[in-house]
Amino acid sequence: MLTNASASPGPMSSSATNPTTAAFVIGLALSGFFDGILLHQVLQWHHFLSLVPGDTFRDLRVQVYADGLFHVAVYAIAVSGLWMLWRARASLDRPGQGRRIIGGAALGFGVWNIVDVGFFHWVLGIHRIRVNVPNPMAYDLAWFLGLGVAVSLVGLRILRSKNGGSTGGSGHAAAVGVAVALLSAVPVANIEAPDSNTLIVFRPDVGPAQAINAIMAANGAIVMMDPRAGYAVVRLPGGASTLPLYRAGALMVSRSPGLAGCLAFTKFA
Repeated sequence: MLTNASASPGPMSSSATNPTTAAFVIGLALSGFFDGILLHQVLQWHHFLSLVPGDTFRDLRVQVYADGLFHVAVYAIAVSGLWMLWRARASLDRPGQGRRIIGGAALGFGVWNIVDVGFFHWVLGIHRIRVNVPNPMAYDLAWFLGLGVAVSLVGLRILRSKNGGSTGGSGHAAAVGVAVALLSAVPVANIEAPDSNTLIVFRPDVGPAQAINAIMAANGAIVMMDPRAGYAVVRLPGGASTLPLYRAGALMVSRSPGLAGCLAFTKFA
């Protein structure tokens, strides 16, 4: 009797990991592998540092090396998720755990793509889904909404249905909806309009001469430019690639009339 009492672990160890959290981390890793294998290696649409300026990063060996380091980081995430899942093994035979694992993995898969496109593409600008195309934003939008937002919502739906739906999850769902709406505002604001001006925001270290050369390389005509070359409004020909602008130090290239169109008629001292 004493032996049975000491052997019983109880409902769940206090140090055990939540299976949903473990599945979420594994979903992050699966999405990272999907990104790296499909886009970096099979389709070769981009490398991790494709749009980082500098002659050093034009070397294919450096780009492949950076891709390798990216996969090492994803492997570390995968190992962490598997370790967490092993720690949660005692609760895996409980009812509803299968849904929690599937939902958590789907949520992690989608969140990876939301963060990847939102932060690495639009904030840091180190690569895009497909760089050598006239309008990379279209590919970013499709990836962000299809494999990011949609898959995340599927994961949340699965998680919320594990107990037939719970009132406690409504607040979390609302918070996620607001976050998704805010993130979606960035690409929606950059949807290209026909015959619109283009707003270019350059890094602080980009001088006027470098900015003008970049605009000329993209076959653009300057409508107006900040004297310090912090930003410029230009007119690009239809189908023109924005890759020379990003390579020359552009942080953002927007063809949205709501941004570039308004600035085109603003007078700056």
